Amino acid sequence: MKNHVFIEGLQGSGKTTLLRSLSQKFPEYKAYYEGDISPVELAWCSYMTKTQYEEALQKYPHVEQEIKQWTKQEGGRYIVAYTRILADMREFYEWMERFEIYNARVPFDTFHDIIMNRYRALEPDSKNLFECSFFQNSMEDMMLYYQMPEQDIEDFYREAYEIIKPKGFQMLYLQSGNIRDNILQIKKERSDENGVELWYPLMLKYLQESPYGKVHGFEGFDDMIAHFERRVAIEERIIREVLKEDCTVLTAKEYRLEEIKN
Repeated sequence: MKNHVFIEGLQGSGKTTLLRSLSQKFPEYKAYYEGDISPVELAWCSYMTKTQYEEALQKYPHVEQEIKQWTKQEGGRYIVAYTRILADMREFYEWMERFEIYNARVPFDTFHDIIMNRYRALEPDSKNLFECSFFQNSMEDMMLYYQMPEQDIEDFYREAYEIIKPKGFQMLYLQSGNIRDNILQIKKERSDENGVELWYPLMLKYLQESPYGKVHGFEGFDDMIAHFERRVAIEERIIREVLKEDCTVLTAKEYRLEEIKN
């Protein structure tokens, strides 16, 4: 494998399972799961100025030590993996979420520069496994919140790829054969012990409340499937036209680890 391996695919395609398997098989690689403080990904992390960070410590003194534990300083910013903190109040998570860079919380030029600069800073000699740190979160933001034309999205990834390719880029893309069946399955799997769905209502609300979802009148399951089909089409186009031989497409939940090693 190359130095920096990015695992991508739709929700429920088995990214976490693959990352865990590869981490066990290749212990010399550092594994980064979604929500970790990663050298490239900022999903589920606050990206705070010093003033904002100090305000968080003052506002939530009962979890001050936990905040410090899950914080990394990067330049003049404080990255806090706030979803790793066990707080007894929902308001804490809602307040920390305000300082994420996703959901168009920052202008696109700022979003673009943060992402590209972190790719530039990635150590070329390190060995890393990344869960959904190239496509998923940035792709969703550009599609749903910035409502960018597909060519502009491709150009974003072309630029990112040119930055990271010399450092040893490889993508493992888990391809779901039937998107509708796949989403139906994770609706069932991501439910509580009483069968109450946990993931689906949140995902649907995310789509409905996005600018793209409002413009296009997203309402229910079929709209979710249409969004995922469109996303897969864009990702597969980027794989064909940009990433090419640096992406290995695997059939979700049917691949063998030997395919990856070879």
